[in-house]
Amino acid sequence: MTSADGAGPVADLVRYDLDGHVATITYNRPERLNAIDGAMRQALNAAFSRFRDEEDAWVAIVTGAGRAFCAGADLRGEGDPTGEFTGTFWERPTVNSFESGWEIFKPVIAAVNGYCIGYGFTLVTWCDFVIASERAEFGFPEVRLGVPTMVGAIRLPRKINWQYAMELLLTGERIGADRAHEIGLAGWVVPHEELMNEARALAARLVRGAPLAARAIKEVAVRTADLPMTDAIRFGETMRRVAGATEDAAEGGAAAAERREPRWRAR
Repeated sequence: MTSADGAGPVADLVRYDLDGHVATITYNRPERLNAIDGAMRQALNAAFSRFRDEEDAWVAIVTGAGRAFCAGADLRGEGDPTGEFTGTFWERPTVNSFESGWEIFKPVIAAVNGYCIGYGFTLVTWCDFVIASERAEFGFPEVRLGVPTMVGAIRLPRKINWQYAMELLLTGERIGADRAHEIGLAGWVVPHEELMNEARALAARLVRGAPLAARAIKEVAVRTADLPMTDAIRFGETMRRVAGATEDAAEGGAAAAERREPRWRAR
């Protein structure tokens, strides 16, 4: 197992641990319920950048230390939790973090251990799988603070039923784990002490598949969501041919013919 490179307060705010092909990214500011300030934003971006680029990292689990997953933006913290911007308002980039839409086509599991509010909830809407502790709570409180929820308003109605999404976005109320499961937000609700075991078990299932094929599948699913069917099929066929030309595709065929487990190399 390897841990995040570097030392000091910024590196300590987010832990990065790689065990086999599974990276665990942990919000690590429990004394502030893992709320995000400017320094933690830098650390989160560094962790997700590492996961995106590290060849041996095939699947990520995201969770929080202490009793919160992430309590949103730290309005009393230092720095800008949204990231570093330059220029005028209209020149500001909007895609500057995983929460706001970095394209990471490796599978990501959210292991939600407690409060999942604001920015934390936004990140969950970008995850492929959500496993919730029985103690988890989800909410977008921004409307009660006089500001709109932007990325949440874009993503949440694509994840769950429109009316359930609007209820969360427009009331600012929180829901518990069972309600999150009922409306399709959380795929699983588990006893709190079993949360990470369940997340690791799911990750172990995912790494049995060819990593490049998995990334192609996720990219096709994301990019074709708003395409006409013919265009979607054409793009999917292109990606199938690209993935089919990899060493892993040849290995998969050989392993099936020889009746053995494939040895993936992500090549």
